[in-house]
Amino acid sequence: MLNVYLSGEIHSDWREQIIDGSKGLNVTFNSPVTDHAASDDCGVNILGAEPNKFWHDHKGAKLNAIRTRKGIEDADVVVVRFGEKYKQWNAAFDAGYAAALGKSLIVLHGADHQHALKEVDAAALAVAEEPSQVVEMLRYVLEGTLPR
Repeated sequence: MLNVYLSGEIHSDWREQIIDGSKGLNVTFNSPVTDHAASDDCGVNILGAEPNKFWHDHKGAKLNAIRTRKGIEDADVVVVRFGEKYKQWNAAFDAGYAAALGKSLIVLHGADHQHALKEVDAAALAVAEEPSQVVEMLRYVLEGTLPR
């Protein structure tokens, strides 16, 4: 069983593409909470309201970090997706954390991010542009077979 943590942008269906494409492989997936509002507000919903936005975000970030750290630490492979729309500082942090733990890291982004992410890419064992490439990597790692 290969445990894969899917980190990064939450504004597209890249996770579903990888999960659907991996059906039949001996793999489990985990990820951060991808409901943006739930992720932002988890701290204040559980621990109480904060009038200051900094402390509102601080509570949520720390609570989310518990889930993220556990997911990355338990993973055999960490996939980090950098999307087109926003600067994903959290994704870069997750990639660095995974690299520091010696996790097998796959980075996923478009060609337009190659220069900006060159240091992140250098820490990865593979860099892909499409979710289907990640699926084929997982298939190769688990079965030793090349794309059909």
